[in-house]
Amino acid sequence: MHEDRRPPTGRRESPEERADRKWVELLQEVRVTQTGVQILFAFLLTVAFTPRFADLGTADRTIYIVTVLLGAGATGALIAPVSLHRIVTGRRLKPETVVWASGLTLAGLVLLLFTVASALLLILRVVASDSVAGWLVAAALLWFALCWFLPAAWLRHRSRGHGPLAKDRSR
Repeated sequence: MHEDRRPPTGRRESPEERADRKWVELLQEVRVTQTGVQILFAFLLTVAFTPRFADLGTADRTIYIVTVLLGAGATGALIAPVSLHRIVTGRRLKPETVVWASGLTLAGLVLLLFTVASALLLILRVVASDSVAGWLVAAALLWFALCWFLPAAWLRHRSRGHGPLAKDRSR
């Protein structure tokens, strides 16, 4: 009987090739998120210079400050993989770079999630009551978590012992 000797991923690639592939995939993902977070952050920075900003109460100013700081944190985390790569290029650290960049990207996504939620809270407090704004933001947070994280968590869980990849790992 013929036994399949392919690696669990189904690819025949060296660790360096795998790191190169993962790096390219990660960069594509970061490009998408960087654009969104940079537009959001730029918008947030302009808010302080609008005439109505002076009318904001203490709570709304606090929410604004938190939102800007979260946006800055998300921007930093999502740009970090580029600077990391640039600084360590040529030192044969691609697999380690991919691991670090992946972690920074995930941190950036979490910060982006909270930036969007905080920005929504600030905006919705202007157009709805505080309690309605809170419920709408909670619903938006739940939606983002369902879209961004739940499918990945489910797929990771399934691949640990229930899916076709699990059968390949046991060989």
